[in-house]
Amino acid sequence: MTDCRDPRKHDAGKAEGRAQAKAEDGIGLAGEAVEIGAALRCPRFSYLLSLSLSLSLSLSLRGAASPPENLMPIHYSCEDHIVTIVIDRPERRNSLDMEHFMGLADSWRRFRDDDDAWVAIITGVGKAFCTGADLKTFIPQVTGQLPKPDKWEPADGVRAVLRDFELYKPIIAAVNGDCVAGGMEMLGGIDIRVAAPEARFGVLEPKRGLFAGGGTTVRLPRQIPWPAAMEFLLTADLIDAEQALRMGLLNRVVPADQLMPTALDFARRITANAPLAVRATKESALQGLGMDLASAYKNESRLARDIFKSEDAKEGPRAFAEKRPPQWKGR
Repeated sequence: MTDCRDPRKHDAGKAEGRAQAKAEDGIGLAGEAVEIGAALRCPRFSYLLSLSLSLSLSLSLRGAASPPENLMPIHYSCEDHIVTIVIDRPERRNSLDMEHFMGLADSWRRFRDDDDAWVAIITGVGKAFCTGADLKTFIPQVTGQLPKPDKWEPADGVRAVLRDFELYKPIIAAVNGDCVAGGMEMLGGIDIRVAAPEARFGVLEPKRGLFAGGGTTVRLPRQIPWPAAMEFLLTADLIDAEQALRMGLLNRVVPADQLMPTALDFARRITANAPLAVRATKESALQGLGMDLASAYKNESRLARDIFKSEDAKEGPRAFAEKRPPQWKGR
């Protein structure tokens, strides 16, 4: 089984001045990236370049050495119906190039398509959860200065952060550190969110004259109260975990050494339930957001009919009557 390490405690004394200088140096490159995306007339490239990438520079590019070319640090493991996905690029503050966008998108597809996988936890190694795209390699790949990986598709960038990707299985985030740019976009597609006190959150694009087009401006106002969402989006402030909890962005803030145990506790509580019923519940909730009330009720009734026809719907009451734990089959 893959080693899914708990995130390490964040160093509150990071040199913010140096980070800001790196960000200032990157503004021109970010603007050039936006023009590349527009020239390609590809909305997904525009998203990747103007939304995630410029902001990852301010938090992820600190002159770290490149990892070995054959390293693919998106770890995937499954045990007891619980998938764990770990972004393991601490030397790049868990920013992603094309290979790693593909790896993350592939992990979500693998989770979606595996009937034995019922719930997923995603976390990061080191002092960041996910900080978007790695400009040192991603921009040269886009412009042709570095080769693109085989089978790369622009859609992998948005699928990796759970936009335009149909997935009704539950997902839990164990946010170990900075969650900005593509990381923040991905968080909007995650159901249950646990964070360490060192975690920070931000939709920082407006500070660079850019637009967060990866789903946050659409999803966030539907998930937390409007005033809180607008304060967060319009000020483009970087906020700490306690403020994110007060806003309703998180379910829990726990000590760093309790982050993965807390996420696993949520996962086990979910896997104690019938997987088809859990999936249908999330499907009804998500689809209902895009429907009028009458249509949402009709959709809910359709899902209910399907679940009541399942073997698990017979097993649940039978196990209750026999005073034993249910044995879910997922069918």
